[in-house]
Amino acid sequence: MNFFARIKQLFSRKRIVGLALGSGGAKGMAHLGALKAFEEEGIRFQAVAGASIGSIVGALYCKGFSADDMIQVVESLNRKEFSRNLRPFADLGFAEEFLGGYLEGEISDLPLPFAAWVTDGETNEGEMFSEGKTARVLTASSAIPPFFRGVDIGGKRYYDGAFSNAIPSEACRALGADVVIGIDLSAFSPPEEERGRMSRFFGAAIAKISPVKYLPDSKRRGYDGADFMLRPDLSAFRATDVSRGGMAKMFEIGYETAKAEMPKIKEIIRKCPKRRKKTGAGSRTGG
Repeated sequence: MNFFARIKQLFSRKRIVGLALGSGGAKGMAHLGALKAFEEEGIRFQAVAGASIGSIVGALYCKGFSADDMIQVVESLNRKEFSRNLRPFADLGFAEEFLGGYLEGEISDLPLPFAAWVTDGETNEGEMFSEGKTARVLTASSAIPPFFRGVDIGGKRYYDGAFSNAIPSEACRALGADVVIGIDLSAFSPPEEERGRMSRFFGAAIAKISPVKYLPDSKRRGYDGADFMLRPDLSAFRATDVSRGGMAKMFEIGYETAKAEMPKIKEIIRKCPKRRKKTGAGSRTGG
């Protein structure tokens, strides 16, 4: 390719907008609200990465599901059966089967580039998976102890990606994104010293029996890699709040927060320069 052809390619390539979806359990309804707002504003993402619930929402998005489609997926979930499976270190086979009904096949089959972030149960380090069986990888990214046991992939056991990278914006860079918009579902969580005594006690007890620990930079690195971080205030809700009223309110908060920040987001996307090549995520791509 000659010099002039390279210059033409550089300036003609469309800007790749990436989305990094953070962890947060049922708070993931705010992701759907934000996506609804982005749809209404005509903003489409060409690369998506997520951790925990963010990985599930991200994979559905890359499959072609709209925000309304994803609400229907949530509605199809048998809440009673899900609750029955919430016991210490439960197997996530039921979740893999459920997700497989919507996301069958391999990650590489998805129409858009996608990556899920997981945590290695042996090293406690994070890994980016952009290959492998979609439903299996998503359950690994969502396997938070002590509720669920780790998920085996390739002879290794993996856990929730939030322990090592709660908002994997750098994974979007590895997928080729020029600009990355992140969503932090825990931006307004109270610091440890402000939590109640019982909450701190149970948190410490769970940390002792957990096979993986939160890395000191598990959230900060998401901010470091994003061009803009959307921060819905979900402080009134818990990650386990699956009540219809609570989920509807979290969706609304995600929607309204995204709408309010839309002028800034559009300006950041417009001004962000196109990068000439991908940047690394600091982890191997798993299969």
